[in-house]
Amino acid sequence: MAIKVGITGGIGSGKSFISRIFEALSIPTYDADKQAKELMNSDPEIREKLIAAFGANTYNTFGVLDRSYLSEVVFKDEEKLKKLNDIVHPIVINHGNRWGDEQKGPYSLKEAALLFESGSYKNLDYTILVTSPLELRIKRVMERDHTSREQVESRISKQMSDQEKIPLADIVIINDAQTPLLPQIMDIHNLLLSKAESHA
Repeated sequence: MAIKVGITGGIGSGKSFISRIFEALSIPTYDADKQAKELMNSDPEIREKLIAAFGANTYNTFGVLDRSYLSEVVFKDEEKLKKLNDIVHPIVINHGNRWGDEQKGPYSLKEAALLFESGSYKNLDYTILVTSPLELRIKRVMERDHTSREQVESRISKQMSDQEKIPLADIVIINDAQTPLLPQIMDIHNLLLSKAESHA
């Protein structure tokens, strides 16, 4: 069985970009946020619980999740956001764990925005944290999502800070637009390959 590695970072840190580089190195990669979106449409248990918690309008007449409705409901209310996470996260974590168990090769990578917040890091062998200066993160997200500074700051405030995450991480990648990224990634890749060899 492959070593299980998690990668996380705050919004705008560049974790998805870095995950794609690991993927280019032929490392199987699980995108937890993408899977969550898919499971919210396909998993009957999630569907049933979301409708019970947030009403029939959660899904449109075609049975497809109405993201704008759900976002409107949960992002203004901490309790409702927690309720949403409590419904979705356990199912996504189990799905990701099963995926990890099936992977062959030296190691697999699970990318998740809320790796530490959800507790799913406890099921992994190693964790990687991508850090980036706050101002750079805000600028990236504003450009990427065509959104206001206030909206980005609000989203950032709902996540753990890098200072809180660093003690939980085994490895830290600095993505500050100055420190070269590729040497950091290759060092980590080689380290994990050697860990996998001794793990085998």
